[in-house]
Amino acid sequence: MEQTRAGTAAPSRPQPFLRRWFLWVTLGESAGFLAPAVVAVFVIIPDTAGGMAWLVAAGVVEGTVLGLAQAHVLRSRLPGLSVTRWTIRTAAGAAIAWLLGLSPGTFADQWQPWPPALQLAVAVPGALLLLCSIGLAQWPELRRHLAHSGRWVAGNAMAWCVGLGLFFAVAPPLWQPGQPPTTVIAIGVAAAILMAAGMALVTGLVMKRLLRFPAAAQKPVGSVSNSGSLGGAS
Repeated sequence: MEQTRAGTAAPSRPQPFLRRWFLWVTLGESAGFLAPAVVAVFVIIPDTAGGMAWLVAAGVVEGTVLGLAQAHVLRSRLPGLSVTRWTIRTAAGAAIAWLLGLSPGTFADQWQPWPPALQLAVAVPGALLLLCSIGLAQWPELRRHLAHSGRWVAGNAMAWCVGLGLFFAVAPPLWQPGQPPTTVIAIGVAAAILMAAGMALVTGLVMKRLLRFPAAAQKPVGSVSNSGSLGGAS
């Protein structure tokens, strides 16, 4: 063990933020995604309102675990961050994302007769809102601590584009009809880990940059007020 000249152990270096964020967020999203994965295989009836409700509820679980993992890392850099608010907002954003993502298949009979122009006019904002949903939900809490926090919304959208792209590049080609549920879940979890890693890396890079811009300068510890302390020194 490295020691100082006085013979005491040297303090250990804190783990770099990006590494901690990547590990914890990848783990949190991978673990949280187990809830919708299990529900999708064992519980729901595909493309029904009841099935959508089950998956949206599972999305709340996923968002809760992800929010807790993110808050665990952020608290080391933003001590004033509310873990409760951050987690609730992340869970709400995840639920909205699942609702938007499942609605086209669930309500296909209702929207398919629409004119193509109307379909496009609804689909484009819906897709953008889906990608931005978690970032938008987290933004009111983040803006209390960091300047330029609006960039977090765009960064999240980019991160989920990367993550979902990785998921759909891996899982659908490997899923085949007639596979046992354990195989389906294993493929989904493997793809989810790739999705989580891609999302964690991009959001980590965005957050690392945002942390350089605190919302307000913090008063140095031990600073002396203009009145009282100096006047009392004699």
